[in-house]
Amino acid sequence: MNRAQTKHKTMEIPFHRPYITEDEISEVLDTVRSGWLTMGPRTVRFENEFSAYTGASHSVAVSSGTAALHLALRAAGLGAGDEVIVPAMTFTATAEVVCYFGGRPVLVDVERETGNMSVEAAARAVTPKTRAIIPVHYGGQPCDMDGVMSLARSRNLRVIEDAAHSLPASFGGKQVGAIGDMTCFSFYATKPLAAGEGGMVTTENEEWADRIRVLRLHGISKDAWKRYSRGGSWFYEVVEPGYKYNMTDIQAALALAQLAKLNAMTARRQEICERYSDAIISSPGLSTTALVPGRETSYHLFPLLVDPGAHTIDRARFIEELSARGIGTSVHFIPLHMHPFYRNEFGYSPGDFPGAEWLYERIVSLPVYPGMSDEEVDYVSECVTDVSRKFSR
Repeated sequence: MNRAQTKHKTMEIPFHRPYITEDEISEVLDTVRSGWLTMGPRTVRFENEFSAYTGASHSVAVSSGTAALHLALRAAGLGAGDEVIVPAMTFTATAEVVCYFGGRPVLVDVERETGNMSVEAAARAVTPKTRAIIPVHYGGQPCDMDGVMSLARSRNLRVIEDAAHSLPASFGGKQVGAIGDMTCFSFYATKPLAAGEGGMVTTENEEWADRIRVLRLHGISKDAWKRYSRGGSWFYEVVEPGYKYNMTDIQAALALAQLAKLNAMTARRQEICERYSDAIISSPGLSTTALVPGRETSYHLFPLLVDPGAHTIDRARFIEELSARGIGTSVHFIPLHMHPFYRNEFGYSPGDFPGAEWLYERIVSLPVYPGMSDEEVDYVSECVTDVSRKFSR
């Protein structure tokens, strides 16, 4: 690369850098000093504050977004042989949890414009064995939840939202977390609210929430965590087989500090994404997914779309060129039907979902995190447009 083509010195910019400040450090230190490290009062406080933030009646903190999906399906009564509709363009966790029950993840195509599940494709995939739909809010922008909910209600299906990318986000003025039957969030290190690990299930159904609380701690009767607190009892009962899926207070401490500044972090993510959009708009071989009116996104991802017809290199080489310039990127996602497990186990093949494959051939996820400086964002933008120009047809 001719360094004179950019205004900035060479930089090393990772795909993600956690936005950790003294707020998180102080909360974690207070937790450690309290002596309560596993699930305890901070986890309960986080659940309460999360409900207040999202508008959900019940929030149940767990160990990961995958655990959240697993427990939501368990509460919904999924069983062996049942089918669950899942978009092909998602991380494997969305579909693999269905396999935990001996169920079948039924993959469907996505919209090229948004990366979100096609409601029409989902409707065609419903069979007498279908029990639930898991819409994934790709990159943070909600799916067509009116269409999803209408389909589900007409066919007596549960809607369990995979909102790993979409905190905060809203559809038609309603916050994600209070729309579907259950909503599952992830607090993995790269997510909009990062606690290192962790997840949350939100729901309006008290019975499901209570069951998930029991299941997350070995099936032990409600409020098992209080056994070691003042006023707690040594006596407990195991009411059904459960899991070790609880959140810890150290994770909750990080999450509480992150939740307090989530709006500010989201605003910064939006600024970064808009800066990228302004930079690539004049490049004919570059674009991004569309933002649909009435849907507020979390700006978790900026999916750059590299048109293979406009360049002499493919997407993989484009990523290598950015890496040579010090820029870390990712790809969200390799469609599930292209992985060996889903091909071998369920008979899917390349070509089955053209919308997902069209996106996969083009997508490069650029760095988007609140701690990025304007200089770093501009450096990424200039390198992207420089690579596009250098290899344009």
